[in-house]
Amino acid sequence: MATNGTEKNESPPDTTHTPSQRYLSTRGEDEGFSFEEVVLKGLASDGGLYIPEAIPKPTSWESWKDLSFPQLAYEILSLYISPSEIPADDLRAIIDRSYSTFRAPETTPLVHLHDNLYLLELFHGPTFAFKDVALQFLGNLFEYFLVRKNEGRTGRDRHHLTVVGATSGDTGSAAIYGLRGKKDVSVFILHPKGRVSPIQEAQMTTVLDANVHNLAVSGTFDDCQDIVKALFADKDANESLNLGAVNSINWARILAQIVYYFHSYFSLAKQSSSTFKIGDKVRFAVPTGNFGDILAGYFALRMGLPVDKLVISTNENDILDRFWKSGKYEKKVVRGPEAVGGLAVDGAMAHPDGVKETLSPAMDILVSSNFERLLWFLAYEFAESVGMDDYWNKKQASQEVAKWLKELKETGSFGPVYQDVLKAAKRDFESERVTDAQTIETIQDLYNKIGYILDPHSSVGVTAANRSIQRTGPGAVAHISLSTAHPAKFSGAVDQALRGLEGFDFEKKVLPAEFVGLEKRERRVTDVENDWAKVRELVKKQVEQELRGES
Repeated sequence: MATNGTEKNESPPDTTHTPSQRYLSTRGEDEGFSFEEVVLKGLASDGGLYIPEAIPKPTSWESWKDLSFPQLAYEILSLYISPSEIPADDLRAIIDRSYSTFRAPETTPLVHLHDNLYLLELFHGPTFAFKDVALQFLGNLFEYFLVRKNEGRTGRDRHHLTVVGATSGDTGSAAIYGLRGKKDVSVFILHPKGRVSPIQEAQMTTVLDANVHNLAVSGTFDDCQDIVKALFADKDANESLNLGAVNSINWARILAQIVYYFHSYFSLAKQSSSTFKIGDKVRFAVPTGNFGDILAGYFALRMGLPVDKLVISTNENDILDRFWKSGKYEKKVVRGPEAVGGLAVDGAMAHPDGVKETLSPAMDILVSSNFERLLWFLAYEFAESVGMDDYWNKKQASQEVAKWLKELKETGSFGPVYQDVLKAAKRDFESERVTDAQTIETIQDLYNKIGYILDPHSSVGVTAANRSIQRTGPGAVAHISLSTAHPAKFSGAVDQALRGLEGFDFEKKVLPAEFVGLEKRERRVTDVENDWAKVRELVKKQVEQELRGES
């Protein structure tokens, strides 16, 4: 397969990379942090997200082509983690332990669907979702740092970490499975009550380890995410609880996900050696909610992976798609000329909060938190055009991001951004919006063609990939679409799409043995109001009971 002959994508130049990688906040007030500090802090004190001060660009990445997934992970992660923080042997051990839990020998296998379209299966971890790739690693990182901090300490003198996270479904169970039973860690996962799939809810709430706490919030995922951010912004909560983050606001989440972009690229070269060779460009289509998964692809691109385009694949909650079309980032819009009887014109439920309930609920998100990280790099590139020094460029980027995010908080939108900023965004990304009807159609079409069953989120990605193939022309550039969850996690949508089709039997064709009887097991969950201060007090109370051994 020939390299795409379209206009070359020029990435912005990298700043000087040093062996001792440090991190800064996207909003400019925090800088000079170590990897351990940003992992344990999660969110910067100024409300920003941590990013590396420099993106490494290895000159010999092609030499990684025959490495196993854990070996490749070590090569990539060690570029961002100084050996003075985690010695090489320790980092290898953490990685090996993290991916020994995966069912597939390749960890993230690549499957050929048809023509030049491939599917990257990311759901072979303990909870059958792509979040396991990062959260198995993050859980072991937390454990490693806490063991080191608590050496020789006893009782109340020990450092205890309170991990809080918001989930639209998969982050919660992946975080819980990564942290359950670990010493000196309490984990609190907030999910929107009634807005996750039954299997997702059961995976979270049937884990009965004493350090695991599920909180069902009367609201949306964005409400859960806002509560988590409010807790991190609260001085009292941070000082009394030692908060840690498992959402993709935690840099370690993004870092771990960079690996499978490189791994899938090498897998593609091995599978189609006669048509695709190392050095050829590839497109990735990524189902996108909180922007973390596709952001990892951006880092892979900046590190030198030959990515032609990253195709953002949204459902009807399309704030990202609208940004790429207009340059304006807007939380609430009127979809269509009018809404009749509580329904938007395309038939999906319209809610006062602006979030639509769709068949791909993990993407039912109004504000994509990780988009802030990309905005920083876009603003940095814009600042570079003035010709000042690197310190000034970084400060200008942080000030611009802080201004945009303040506008978003106060008015519900910002932008349109400068045309040069939008142009830079369009250089590396394209965007697609996929409706529920199109999601169902793609699930049916692929099943009828080759018998493969997609979950609805992966269907959104494949739909976007098919459109991209139509634009670029058959055979012009290889496409890898990311499959983010096992279809059994979203049985309602899969059954809706395939019920009655020849040969389809959900229990025989879809349901893994691990899910049988899961919804009937004992559960532990606490209903909470959509009130961050009340959640804070509940968390403090439960952590105190845990420390006293009462839970």
